Amino acid sequence: MNPTNRPLKLIFAGGGTGGHLYPAIAIADRIKEMLQGHQSVDILFVGTKRGIEYRIKDNLGYPLHLINVRGLVRSLTLKNLLVPFLFIGALIKAGALMKQFSPDIVIGTGGYVSLPVLRAAVSKKIKTVIQEQNSFPGIATRQLAAHAECVYLGFAEAKSMLSDSSHTVFTGNPVRSTISQGDRADAIKAFKLDPQKKTILILGGSQGARAINNAILHSSKTHAINNNYQLLWQTGKRDYSDVVATAGEAVGIHALFPFENRMPLVYAAADLVIARAGALTLAELEACELPAILIPYPYAAGDHQRKNAIAFVERGCAEVIEESELECDDLLSRAVALLESDRAQKMKAALHLSNQNRRPAVDLIAEDILSRIETTSRRQVVTGGAN
Repeated sequence: MNPTNRPLKLIFAGGGTGGHLYPAIAIADRIKEMLQGHQSVDILFVGTKRGIEYRIKDNLGYPLHLINVRGLVRSLTLKNLLVPFLFIGALIKAGALMKQFSPDIVIGTGGYVSLPVLRAAVSKKIKTVIQEQNSFPGIATRQLAAHAECVYLGFAEAKSMLSDSSHTVFTGNPVRSTISQGDRADAIKAFKLDPQKKTILILGGSQGARAINNAILHSSKTHAINNNYQLLWQTGKRDYSDVVATAGEAVGIHALFPFENRMPLVYAAADLVIARAGALTLAELEACELPAILIPYPYAAGDHQRKNAIAFVERGCAEVIEESELECDDLLSRAVALLESDRAQKMKAALHLSNQNRRPAVDLIAEDILSRIETTSRRQVVTGGAN
């Protein structure tokens, strides 16, 4: 594949949140798997100190290069005055990185860190591709889609949101191949659950979701969940102590935790999920074929979580409750009613059909990237490397 016999070199730019970082990790891991025994590869991640990529840097699995850049704060603050200057500095540093590392291709997966890195790559005439998770594309995708070799769409609906969609392909969102391979018996044992009961998973993300936590607490007071059901509840680190204190004796019959890295086990234990509608969460629910009640985060950029959720509902894979309706909705009663009807099974069938109808997104994306690197390598033999 590589006529120069040097390692293939890839830069992944994306982070800030797990929704941007974990798709990049999934793609990078799959590329390494595909090349194992055939071709060596150097992979570099670019992120910031403020993002999740820095917090997990010791377990990232790849070297992390840091640049200082931030996005606009959605409120009146003097911090926004710094954004243009930080962006210019980040662009200069990203340009220097391109010259130093000389990547064959740069993959952007979203977040404000991806914009200067992708711009620098474009200016150096280095091939770029973008993986867009959401149904409403992020700013980097909207600005750079026309310059990218390809934009891999997590939601087909995103294509209509781009002024230039000629380079787009719908792949779905990439997730780790192991995400759906958790063993239920192991999961039940790990979380000390009852194997005879159905499990409702409450998933608020690494930081939790206070509105969902409060709704579950309120619902548990008005609806004593019967002996056929149990909760597996990720509260987030911020809310864990308060939730445990408020739940009181009920904690003993359920499993609560602030955050859990063993997501294959978490999903393997679940029969139904109550969660936000982030693109990564939905991709994992789809891979694990788990029916869900989705509560979109109402302040997400471009209202993309609500749009993600609607797309999921239209395919028959979930139900949606707006956050503003949580006070009027008994969340646990709704979850139990869904499980006791045939709707949950219909959702599972819809998710299974979706999985049967296409190959895993991570395979499609990794294969396409490698095919583009091959032509890049040939160009570098002639030109002596990236500009």
